[in-house]
Amino acid sequence: MQRFAGRIILLWGWRRALVAFAAGALSVLAQAPYDFFAVCFVSFPVLVWLLDGATGEASDGWFRRLRPAFATGWWFGFGYFLAGLWWIGQALLVEADNFAWALPFAVVGIPFALAFFYGFATVVARLFWSSDIGRIAALAFGFGLAEWLRDFLFTGFPWNAVGYAAMPVPLLMQSVSVTGMIGMNALAVFVFSLPALVAARRHLRLGIALFVILVAAHVGFGYFRLATTVEPTRSIDVRIVQPAVDLSEKWDASVRDRIFATLLGISGKAPEEGHAKPQLILWPETSVPFLFTERPDALTALGDMLADGQMLIAGVVREEGGSANSGSRYYNSVVAINDKGEIVDAVDKVHLVPFGEYLPFADLFERFGIGQLVAGPMNFAAGNERHPIGVPGGLRAAPFICYEVIFPDLVAADSASSDVIVNVTNDAWFGDTPGPYQHFRQAQIRAVENGLPLLRAANNGISAIVDSRGRIVDALAVDARGAIDAHVPVSGRALLSAEQRRINGLLIMLLFALIAFTLNVRQRLRVN
Repeated sequence: MQRFAGRIILLWGWRRALVAFAAGALSVLAQAPYDFFAVCFVSFPVLVWLLDGATGEASDGWFRRLRPAFATGWWFGFGYFLAGLWWIGQALLVEADNFAWALPFAVVGIPFALAFFYGFATVVARLFWSSDIGRIAALAFGFGLAEWLRDFLFTGFPWNAVGYAAMPVPLLMQSVSVTGMIGMNALAVFVFSLPALVAARRHLRLGIALFVILVAAHVGFGYFRLATTVEPTRSIDVRIVQPAVDLSEKWDASVRDRIFATLLGISGKAPEEGHAKPQLILWPETSVPFLFTERPDALTALGDMLADGQMLIAGVVREEGGSANSGSRYYNSVVAINDKGEIVDAVDKVHLVPFGEYLPFADLFERFGIGQLVAGPMNFAAGNERHPIGVPGGLRAAPFICYEVIFPDLVAADSASSDVIVNVTNDAWFGDTPGPYQHFRQAQIRAVENGLPLLRAANNGISAIVDSRGRIVDALAVDARGAIDAHVPVSGRALLSAEQRRINGLLIMLLFALIAFTLNVRQRLRVN
């Protein structure tokens, strides 16, 4: 192992970049749908050894000394994000005649930009680097800080945060209810990187002890949480509808009635054996293929379909304005419709997808003929705020549209006064690629963090009902058409508040920083 590590340390130039790129790409196998987290015990030690050799000349300035560390982290990140996000390009192929030109910008440009976060992580780590376990702590701090920044900088895109690799199954998801994603990201990198100590053998026994303690705590806490039964205080009978509409037909006026009839047919069928009539029916994002303002007869049809006491929550495009003095504003929304066919509540999407649902710097881009890329026939306006929707049984549902559910702080803040999390999405843009599975995993983790059941409706999958411990009650596979009926118990709240999880995560991250700084200083004093 020492010989292998030595060869990695001595790599330079394109060989170093290639190995870093390959190590990052390999790490993606730890994410959904593969969930082979063992690869991280190879890729992160390789990254540690690459950083061991990422040194500049002593006579170089501060910037030049850190440049090799940044390049190593950037190539690692580029491999990671390219292998993990290539499926974004699938959305551009839905209307290839119009958007195929943008494929390189989406498939390569997004990973290129996101890789700067991991370059930043390795620069931070290298500032506190040492020859012992301190460098493992430094890397954990660097990645923890980078992933935290990735959650909100430039509108935020914390997709495939490295901490998800440590949570492939509900047993291993429970720790996030204490550490939050901030702490989980740092802890995951620390544990994944500990095998790097095998090469030099310095602090090896300490590393083995910490590895055993942290893994045992992670597994043991998960077992305890799953074994602990909490009696439900209330419940609701739910039907999740997955229509599996072909996106090539989504906005085709000639088939809108057929799509709407499909939704009505699935929603109005008799309950499955052993299930009660649903109190709440959930449709996916933008499932209604027209504006209700143009088709008031559709609300009448929904009123006829819904039985007494039933409610429908449906993803729609909502229009406002359209006066002589101003154009219409369109919102990606969910609406609640009662058994009389009346819209009783609506919530607009607050966190829109740049270039997908709106065009940043629209005037500038439109001069070059560049518009939005994938979301639909119009640009969307962002909603001002989110609020819970009252649903049957006296419950409150916190609605999150599409990728809003990947933001831990956003979900925690807006579901604090709710009883269930609702996520509607249209992952049909990405076909049967890793994208929908990664999206579902992140939604699953939100249920665990907040201690609330998750009701998820996707146009073509993955639709599911997940309990407050992240266990899948029932689900529909990608491209399946049908419905899920389930009795959903509501039994509590988050183990810790979102604020306490954030504090715990930051303390974990700062602990790694303190360890790294202390050992770095000790090594400098020893050398001098």
